[in-house]
This record gives sequence, C-alpha cells and structure tokens, in this order.
Amino acid sequence: MYAIIDIETTGGRPGTDKITEIAIIIHNGNKIVETFSSLINPECSIPFSITRLTGISNEMVKEAPKFYEIAKRIHELIEDKVFVAHNVRFDYGFVKAAFKDLGYNFNAKTLCTVRLSRKTFVGLPSYSLGKLCASLEIKIENRHRALGDAQATAILFGKILTQNNPLLDGEWLNEEQKTANLPPILDKVVFENIPDGITGVYYFYDQTGTVIYIGKGNDIKKRI
Repeated sequence: MYAIIDIETTGGRPGTDKITEIAIIIHNGNKIVETFSSLINPECSIPFSITRLTGISNEMVKEAPKFYEIAKRIHELIEDKVFVAHNVRFDYGFVKAAFKDLGYNFNAKTLCTVRLSRKTFVGLPSYSLGKLCASLEIKIENRHRALGDAQATAILFGKILTQNNPLLDGEWLNEEQKTANLPPILDKVVFENIPDGITGVYYFYDQTGTVIYIGKGNDIKKRI
C-alpha cells in the first residue's frame, strides 16, 4: 500500500518552517482507495511570498486544526505504507519533523516520483511536477495546493506503475526505496560502486573540489 502525500508549508526548512496543508491519497497499487486533506494552523505567520504562491493565507488557517490535533488521523492513514511524493525528501522531512515536535520518531519507506519518472519517462525536458504533468497530459487542479498536487502525483504514480508493471514483483521498487533519500548530486552509480562491508575513511568534496566532510565507518557504504 502507498500513501501519496503532498504538503504546503511556510518555507523550505523542516523543523523551522511548518506545514500549512496536507493531502494524503491511499493507493493500493491498482487504484485510489482513500483520500484525506486538511489545512493546518502552523502556529506561526505565513510569509506573503508563500501566500502568493499557494493562495494559503493566515486568515485561511486561523481556524484550521493544529498538526497535533490531526496527527493521530495522519498516522493511522500512513502507518505501514510506502511514503510517496514528488521530491519525497521535502514532504517526508516536514512530516517527520512535525511528528518529532510531538515526541514521536516517525519512519517510513519512501519512493520519489521524480526519480521514478526520470527512469520511466526518459528524455523529458523537465521533471518538475507542473512541467512533467504537462508533458504527460495530466491535468492539475489547484496547482500548489496539497490536494491538487497530490491528485496529480497519484495519476503520475499510476502511469509509472503501469509502465513498469513487469518489474513490480522484482527489485525495481525495492531499489528505489533504498536510494530515494540520496542527495540529488550524489550519482547513484557512484554510490552503487562503493564496495559493501569496507572499513575506512571517506571524504565528501564540494563542486570546487574542496573537502567539506571527513568521516569513518565500519561499513563505509552504509555510513554514507
């Protein structure tokens, strides 16, 4: 079972910025079986630039439930399901941070429809949700609102599953779940070529070749 999730927020930093809207679409691999959406009172001010992008204002969320008031319902919906989102690190990071604020350590397997789309629909000019949906003739209702974007992502996910159907019982989704949270500039091929079970020291370099981090581990690949 999959929980296709989209959120709107007060900014881009999980743990500092807060969720203002969430939509959850439960997909069983064949069809949508349940949908949930709600505005959320972030208990802080929404910047004007965010309101201009999403249309969500401070007035709109004034009487909306706070995250803790609907956290149980959210958890019931997404528990034991694969967390699916377009750029999953963003949505997953915020949901995990919101639960952490309540003293709960939320963890889930994840799938990123950006990564899946790059593999499934090769050579498209852009894999942003809006441009990708335009390329695939998926209509988005209420762009930059949680439910509208989640519904579009659900249609996209359905197309991905259809295209890759022979692989669904193999390693395809399992491998994507393992690598969904890799940093986008860390090439998957480079990561896969790191030997398993090697003890030692590793270095991270920035784009100019400057060392920005040195680490060590008994299994370097797992540590990275």
